[in-house]
Amino acid sequence: MNDIATLPALALVLFAPWFLILSALYWLYPRTPRHAARRRFDAVALLLAFAGCLASLYWSYGIADRGHGHLWPQVLATSVGYGVFLLVLAVAFFWRRRWLARA
Repeated sequence: MNDIATLPALALVLFAPWFLILSALYWLYPRTPRHAARRRFDAVALLLAFAGCLASLYWSYGIADRGHGHLWPQVLATSVGYGVFLLVLAVAFFWRRRWLARA
């Protein structure tokens, strides 16, 4: 019998609504300027945030010490994945802000 708690990407499924809200806010604000280069930059940033989150989920799930219980790998994967997603979006946000200020 498969145990759903053994899936490293479970955190991604559980955080999907929150990631969708954060992604929409990142995409929509600030509203101007909205040119093709910015849309490409935002799309790449969101893809990198998602990919980084997914990679960190699998990595942290794999290195988790199972001596702390069966749930610990999920807790660690969730924490690390969420942190990576926020880190990538934060870096992209400030990089985009600096880029738009120069333009």
